[in-house]
Amino acid sequence: MLLLDASVWIAAFDPSDPFHRSARKLVLSRAHALGALDLALYEVSNVVGAVKGQQQLAGRMCRLVVKRSKGNLVRVSPALAEHATRLATEHALSAYDAAYLAAARRHGWTLVSADIKDLVRPGLAVTSDDILVAGEQASEP
Repeated sequence: MLLLDASVWIAAFDPSDPFHRSARKLVLSRAHALGALDLALYEVSNVVGAVKGQQQLAGRMCRLVVKRSKGNLVRVSPALAEHATRLATEHALSAYDAAYLAAARRHGWTLVSADIKDLVRPGLAVTSDDILVAGEQASEP
């Protein structure tokens, strides 16, 4: 199971994003089971709807997050928030990034992010490119 953070959902619909192609393939393909954190709905709404002024697209994207996560939409609970707080302190992360990490660890899922500096480089997440390359290598004879 792949837990996509908001940066991946947003990259899937932003042609200028360096991870656009691989993120779009992950989001739209049925090749991987996806999970999401309910926080992603707010982050997508904020970036796409409020900041970029594309309210209709933000709504469609939020519906896609729910649809593609097929019952694997993790709700932020007090226990998850406490775990996220510990991880935020331990790894110098925002509470938002730490919430994704906490959810991924709690469920044994792979965290996928476009946040290179805070999540990928320290080895806390992988990129959508990494997932697709691994899938291609696994399917080679």
